[in-house]
Amino acid sequence: MGESNPMEESSAEVQWVEPRQLREWQRQERPLILIDTLPKEIFDWRSIPGAQNACVYEVTFPQQVAAIVPDKDKQIILYGSSGASRDAGTGAEKLLRLGYTNVFALRGGVAAWIDSGYPLRGEDVIPPERSVLGQFRVEEGVHRVDPEKSVIFWTGRNANGKHVGTLKLSKGEVRLEKNNIEGSFEIDMTSIKNIDLEGDPLQPVLISHLMSDDFFFAKLFPKAVFSMRSARPTASPALSLPNFLAEGTLELRGVRADLTFPVTVGRLSDGSFSAEAHFDIDRTRWNILYGSSRFFEHLGMHLVYDLISIEIKLVGR
Repeated sequence: MGESNPMEESSAEVQWVEPRQLREWQRQERPLILIDTLPKEIFDWRSIPGAQNACVYEVTFPQQVAAIVPDKDKQIILYGSSGASRDAGTGAEKLLRLGYTNVFALRGGVAAWIDSGYPLRGEDVIPPERSVLGQFRVEEGVHRVDPEKSVIFWTGRNANGKHVGTLKLSKGEVRLEKNNIEGSFEIDMTSIKNIDLEGDPLQPVLISHLMSDDFFFAKLFPKAVFSMRSARPTASPALSLPNFLAEGTLELRGVRADLTFPVTVGRLSDGSFSAEAHFDIDRTRWNILYGSSRFFEHLGMHLVYDLISIEIKLVGR
């Protein structure tokens, strides 16, 4: 059957078949069931002739296979995208655990099938998701952020637990270039809200404390501004990992300090773009010192950890 591929071989129980062997079985008109494990839109675009579709990423995958193959002793050949993807191997493992007895996975997936020169139904091209290598591509120029669809989540912690809340953007815009993104974003510090104490009489007390001079001093500094000098693509990222690294300066409570953090930028189904980031900041860099044991002693119950977790979700057009 050939040498194993560590990306494919997720279980020793899975039997692997080479493209040439599958092609020979097809020529022999062997009574096998060929199942494409990719999403239906990919299957509709291109597939191996004679294949049926059951998407391994869907929770109903077992039911989809059962509808195609009621007899668990029938020979089943699963295939996926390529040797870099665990789709077919994962599907085979699922079926073996469900009692199917004659399950194979095609080594190298449809990519190896194409490379072997065997016939294909549909387009002999790389699907768009693979062809862009995870990079975000959009029309160059200035794009405005939609404050109503954008939000910043914050999490602050101490020894007793944590508090979670939100902040809103007042405005923002990004300038998209071929290999770089620049931008400026204004945050309304008076919009700070708390989520975890909803309905608790302590909620307004917490919000008032956060807006006071102990923390963000929103009366004197009602806005914060992040000026993004650059966001450059990372090297060949996976689609499920951040694909840009942002660098810029955050002006908060009258103090300016540099920030660098990973960002995932993509396109939404309606054509707008989204940017999402998750990172921690050390609040003391912006002179937010309340409860920090680096600046005060004998804090007792008033100890507050220095790091604040930030989650940003921007939507723009």
